[in-house]
Amino acid sequence: MMGRRLFLAGSAALTVLPRIAFAQGARTTLGGSTMQGGLAVGKTEPGAAITVDAKPVRVSSRGDFAFGFAYDQKTPSIVAARYADGTTETHDVTPTARQYETQSVNQLPQKFVTPPPEDEARVHREHERLAQARLVDSDMDWFAEPLDWPAKGIISGVFGSQRILNGVPSAPHFGVDIAGGQGAPIHAPANATVLMAEDFFLEGGFTLLDHGHGVFTEYLHQSKFLVKPGDSVARGQPIGEIGMSGRATGPHLHWAMNWFQVRLDPSLSTATPAPPKA
Repeated sequence: MMGRRLFLAGSAALTVLPRIAFAQGARTTLGGSTMQGGLAVGKTEPGAAITVDAKPVRVSSRGDFAFGFAYDQKTPSIVAARYADGTTETHDVTPTARQYETQSVNQLPQKFVTPPPEDEARVHREHERLAQARLVDSDMDWFAEPLDWPAKGIISGVFGSQRILNGVPSAPHFGVDIAGGQGAPIHAPANATVLMAEDFFLEGGFTLLDHGHGVFTEYLHQSKFLVKPGDSVARGQPIGEIGMSGRATGPHLHWAMNWFQVRLDPSLSTATPAPPKA
């Protein structure tokens, strides 16, 4: 049995570029994004076993797998492959560092900045349910294709920015905001199964799509749902309408992405042109 250890430094988003090998002769390649907040999409031989940081990840029958980098991750992720012939490869993948913006949002109802105890308890319950939903590790392999942008409008908020809400420092903004007209359509960016579609306190009209292997996209502040849990949706299918429900000052879509509990930047996984920035 042979083993090798190789190193790959982080690179810019690779979604629409050809897959790259970790090194000459490597039997595993990597696409997607290796930036902080990016979703890496790997390709290996069918029947190979893959671990990321010593934890096994699902590999599709075609050899596709995925893993994500936290928005502030500075250390490498260790990707290990074991092939059917007993050969192993280990790769150190260091994400490219990013500079994040600071954004102030004012004129929010104060209950959405410092919720009263009863609303805070509701938020806790909802986020516990969402965390449980993000444990799903389905065998769909729709995650392996680049995403389409889900709505038209103007990008009014970017991933990772430090948020100042009504003058109060808050958590980073883990999504991309697309400002659009009230009732404008939201489309599925890829094939998926609907896991959740309901009203949350902070998120408002909220839909969670499962693209397989722990890769989820999320749609917040909707004014109308067009799908329900259990539905299968196709790329481009309308799933909801833009609104300003929950913690919002105007009609927009907050578009988010996760690999299990790791929050990711969906804009790094897109192939279609991005909307203009405000």
